[in-house]
Amino acid sequence: MDARNLLRFLVFSFGLTLVFLVTWFHLPSSLTNKETLNCNIYSGWCTSKNRFQSSNPINKPTASTLRNQKPRHESDVPHHPLDPLTIQEFNEVRAVLSTHPLFKYSNSYTFNSIVLEEPDKELVLKWKKGQPLLPRKASVVARVKCVTHTLTVDLSTSQVTNHETRSPSSGYPTMTIEEMTSVLDVPFKSDEFNRTINNRGVNLADLACLPISSGWYGTPVEENRRLIKVQCYSRKGTVNFYMKPIEGLTVLVDMDKKEVVSITDNGLNIPVANGIDTDYRYSVQKLNGELNLINPISLEQPKGPSFTVDGHLVKWANWEFHLKPDPRAGTIISRAKVRDPDTLEFRNVIYKGFTSELFVPYMDPTDGWYFKTYMDAGEYGFGLQAMPLDPLNDCPRNAYYMDGVFASADGTPFIQPNMICIFESYAGDIAWRHAECPITDLKVTEVRPKVTLVVRMAAAVANYDYIMDWEFQTDGLIRSKVGLSGILMVKGTTYENMNQVPDEEYLYGTLLSENIIGVIHDHFITYYLDMDIDGSDNSFVKVNIKKQQTSPGESPRKSYLKAVRKVAKTEKEAQIKLKLYDPSEFHVVNPLKKTRVGNPVGYKLVPGATAASLLDHDDPPQKRAAFTNNQIWVTPYNKSEQWAGGLLVYQSQGDDTLQVWSDRDSPIENKDIVLWYTVGFHHVPCQEDYPIMPTVSSSFDLKPVNFFERNPILRMPPNFKEDLPVCKAQDSA
Repeated sequence: MDARNLLRFLVFSFGLTLVFLVTWFHLPSSLTNKETLNCNIYSGWCTSKNRFQSSNPINKPTASTLRNQKPRHESDVPHHPLDPLTIQEFNEVRAVLSTHPLFKYSNSYTFNSIVLEEPDKELVLKWKKGQPLLPRKASVVARVKCVTHTLTVDLSTSQVTNHETRSPSSGYPTMTIEEMTSVLDVPFKSDEFNRTINNRGVNLADLACLPISSGWYGTPVEENRRLIKVQCYSRKGTVNFYMKPIEGLTVLVDMDKKEVVSITDNGLNIPVANGIDTDYRYSVQKLNGELNLINPISLEQPKGPSFTVDGHLVKWANWEFHLKPDPRAGTIISRAKVRDPDTLEFRNVIYKGFTSELFVPYMDPTDGWYFKTYMDAGEYGFGLQAMPLDPLNDCPRNAYYMDGVFASADGTPFIQPNMICIFESYAGDIAWRHAECPITDLKVTEVRPKVTLVVRMAAAVANYDYIMDWEFQTDGLIRSKVGLSGILMVKGTTYENMNQVPDEEYLYGTLLSENIIGVIHDHFITYYLDMDIDGSDNSFVKVNIKKQQTSPGESPRKSYLKAVRKVAKTEKEAQIKLKLYDPSEFHVVNPLKKTRVGNPVGYKLVPGATAASLLDHDDPPQKRAAFTNNQIWVTPYNKSEQWAGGLLVYQSQGDDTLQVWSDRDSPIENKDIVLWYTVGFHHVPCQEDYPIMPTVSSSFDLKPVNFFERNPILRMPPNFKEDLPVCKAQDSA
């Protein structure tokens, strides 16, 4: 290379080496036991993949954005058995493990996960506020000298009470941010990689590279090796580097040895797209003229919010539940109870609900794309990828913000600020109404407004943004909603117009702009729903809606619909694929609790728009994601079976999935059962998705079915004019 390029390369290599060295020596460990990382400051250790090469650090939050929370958490103490580990507890875990032989005599280890090991369910259900907390324990997943270990640390005795070694064939743990960051330095040590970048006409200083999970395909190179693939983009001229892929260039890296295994480049003839007008930032777009379509709008609450947050306990209207951030699941809802309007007692609905796994397969089998079959929770950590929510845009005025406190690779706690927000939502919807028509001569109009409580998290998993909502309604309904936004993962091409594409050539997607193809892909989000309807022992009932023919002479009608109820006896009877022309309702009932007129109390799962995986069941990605083979599953409660793709997902082989557990066909009638549901999207990209996607959403409902004696919000008052003064716009106190 010439002298100018050599100088640029040396400067850039020095910068990358410096980042690597700092990461290697675990900067967080230099903090005292009373200190913790704040993600807005130490974004290099706790940032989403799409920020790895960013030259613009996330701004430190101002006092106004942290209005309802402590900016630091050193003095936090647990008040509930399900409260997440505190900073003090993380430091205690580190102290205990530092004396354990596994870590004491090793200078090469990584803590991939340190979270609360929740007490046994029976003990949590018996626990009452004011009683001593149950013994606190930490569940630890660690890599020591290229071997995966799971440990339990009892904080009450400062002892390691359980230690198991895991085989590589069972998969590897969730990657840490430090691992994802440090692996990006590896390709730059390769002369072949640097020459390839130079041959593509891209300056090394303009590179943005991503660590891409490699999946598992049973090839010899995968045997006992933890691998990752690195692909790169050009940042020149736009922050939206995803629109400028260096197509065909893939670097296979050994994550443990930090060395290049192989480099493939099948795209020498494919230009890097120009990226013109792909920068989506407001500061750039407003230069082209603002698109002012609506006046500002805000929900004003003259008397303040109707909810309270006490630590991790949320109370609103007739609901009470425990809420905690989690590095893998993102948001966990526990002990959700609703107050009965007749008895005024709280009744159990959900013991625990969360996003168990995501599966995002891209539908391009070519060399640079076939492996893009992400499992975002188990591989990258859904909660680890959660970004600070933007007040007034992600969440409205009067929202409450909750931080996550997680462990970095050396066990040092760091803060994920503004990770979850809680707010009341009113969009002009109606809770219930009736107006009598004039022919009855009854002048009756009764309407009640619908106000809901929303718990929100937004995870930026590389190019995609997931907006995850749990919404609680006063009528007892719980809605879980997934919103997809962010940026498409695109493929470079030589084509600039569809008239250049031969009829016989398939693009695996849509030509979105010159030299850019949006590749077809799926999104599947699988939920874990431990339903406890008025108690732990429940049954799953499939209510099949059948066409019934009338008998000759029975009625002028020829047919009608009939509800046929069938209680699932075993797991296989509850493996359900949704069918439009074979409709059913799906109830979870307590057969021992009945309403006044004799119906078993229950809740029903109401699917929204969804999609099913069409991949072959023997396709390696589908084997690993076999939890998407059905939309609905029901399994017996098992504390160790919470992650639909298995505890260790990275390079897993599909031998510890929801499919495997369910195929045991255990009894589920009148047992403590778990309901699993998958929300699915088929995404065929279109030009409106370019260069950033408008949000598309889907959801499902958990709706009371004979749970109450009558409409539970019958006595709710309407709005009156005097209750809603015209407020002057101002920030809430």
